[in-house]
Amino acid sequence: MHLIFTKSLTQTDIEKRLAVPTGSLPQLGFAKGREGYHYVDFLVKDSSGGVWRFRCSTRLTGNHPKPYLSSGWLQFVRTKGLGINDKVHFYKEEDQGSGAEYRIKVERNMFPLFGHAIWVDVEKL
Repeated sequence: MHLIFTKSLTQTDIEKRLAVPTGSLPQLGFAKGREGYHYVDFLVKDSSGGVWRFRCSTRLTGNHPKPYLSSGWLQFVRTKGLGINDKVHFYKEEDQGSGAEYRIKVERNMFPLFGHAIWVDVEKL
């Protein structure tokens, strides 16, 4: 399993769309040189084995693609009860059984212990 990116969620991420680091685009299936190609749909498996369909889009104009997850993302946020400062980790993995090639893990900072943050997978709460 290969980590694509990790991000602490913001208010925009949980209310509208998840901003995605631009450097992650090739790993999410964007191919260089495809004119007019501004989105890709992909399956993501969560920590409990559920499979989600997300769409990663880029804007059509401007020099910076400004990628974001749209379709499927807000349903995931609501179903999992995600909040600001929860941490999302995206991984790439080959899984022929479910068809999902990506995994997502979301953690929540529950409490400090001896001055260190204790992160817990939201699936285990």
